[in-house]
Amino acid sequence: MDKVVSSAAEAVADIPDGATLAVGGFGLCGIPSVLIEAVLEAGTSHLEAVSNNCGVDDWGLGRLLVEKRLRRMISSYVGENKEFARQYLSGELEVELTPQGTLAERMRAGGSGIPGFYTATGVGTQVAEGGLPWKYDAEGNVVVASPPKETRVFSTAEGDKEYVLEEAIVADFALVRAWKGDRHGNLVYRDSARNFNPLAAMCGRTTIAEVEHLVEPGELDPNDVHTPGVYVQRVVALTPEQAADKRIERVTTRPRPDSSGSADGALTDDAATHGLGG
Repeated sequence: MDKVVSSAAEAVADIPDGATLAVGGFGLCGIPSVLIEAVLEAGTSHLEAVSNNCGVDDWGLGRLLVEKRLRRMISSYVGENKEFARQYLSGELEVELTPQGTLAERMRAGGSGIPGFYTATGVGTQVAEGGLPWKYDAEGNVVVASPPKETRVFSTAEGDKEYVLEEAIVADFALVRAWKGDRHGNLVYRDSARNFNPLAAMCGRTTIAEVEHLVEPGELDPNDVHTPGVYVQRVVALTPEQAADKRIERVTTRPRPDSSGSADGALTDDAATHGLGG
């Protein structure tokens, strides 16, 4: 029952080239940065990553991207990573862009043993009709495009409505980060760092969790557990330094008046984006 391993390197040692990884996080918030670094150091390549986005150029999954370790991404957002956009448009990386809610449900369904589901999102667009560019060649020509998906009409309270069939995602491995975890693999996430982490943990055949605070079995209130230990196979306890190493994707500040009415230019509680709660 004790799922704690001695290091991140040991935890990811059996991830083979070509594996599919489901990775938690949103922007840079709640990303399993220590496990990602361990995969980078292990030299694993030709990976397919399932994640909301691909970090930034020098942090998170962007670290694997810049070293050309990723062959394919299933994600919903490209924006903040220039290298991600460059590799995609130049034909170096295959990208399956997926609506964010659909991506979340595909991961949840995979972890629930549900092979597919119908959703209204994407009906009447290339998401359903096919033709979304997945891969370009060096000249900018589309060489791999999304296939058309099955659609079906269902009766609803508003009348007949068309839905599109989406397939679940099951990954070979999942990498997640939790605020607290016990030796049995029960996990608790903090605030907005919860994001995609529970979904990634569910859909991995082998789920590896890095935890900021490791506690003993029984210390977590069962009512507070977000990911039950049944979904988690390995736990890596972070050092205080690793737990504190959190980055903000984009910092924005505004003047904060002090008691005399002058502004001290401090960072307000709501002034940091894509990094809170992690």
